[in-house]
Amino acid sequence: MRFAIFGDWREKITLLRSHDMAEGRQQLLQIDQPALADGAEMWRVARDSGTLDLNSPYAYLLWCRDFAETSAVARTKGGLAGFVTGYTRPDERETLMVWQVGVDAAHRGQGVASALLQAVVDRAVSQGARWLETTITADNRASIALFSALARSRGARLSVSGLFGDDLFAGSHIAEDLYRIGPFV
Repeated sequence: MRFAIFGDWREKITLLRSHDMAEGRQQLLQIDQPALADGAEMWRVARDSGTLDLNSPYAYLLWCRDFAETSAVARTKGGLAGFVTGYTRPDERETLMVWQVGVDAAHRGQGVASALLQAVVDRAVSQGARWLETTITADNRASIALFSALARSRGARLSVSGLFGDDLFAGSHIAEDLYRIGPFV
């Protein structure tokens, strides 16, 4: 299933599941900035993913409060479908750093992560961002595909370089490569 996108990226976005339209049912998915009430569900999605680094519930509340402008959530009537957390780098104000992308298991494979990421990038670009950075482990094929597709859809360059070697994680994590996409115009 894919989503057809309606609305302006700079405001609340409504996505309509096209597969359900064909069957006469409509399920709306709204993408907007996270609110404090989303923090616990963001933590649950991250925990249940089995792949994301799990931060404390407190950290997700801080994301909702302090980094809402550079983050996004996707909601359905049933609850949170997914989220993207990000921030503008303090030493490089034209760079959006994407921290996590999480999608609830019931919504995976439907384009939710891509729609969330596009929404966050559109908002950041409207505020002056020209670059996106994220870190990805070499074995995370889904994230590599997601960010590669973003670069292609934006007609932007994608560069990959080492950033955090596994030695920096005290043996508790594998190396993270830096993915840098841009410039966006």
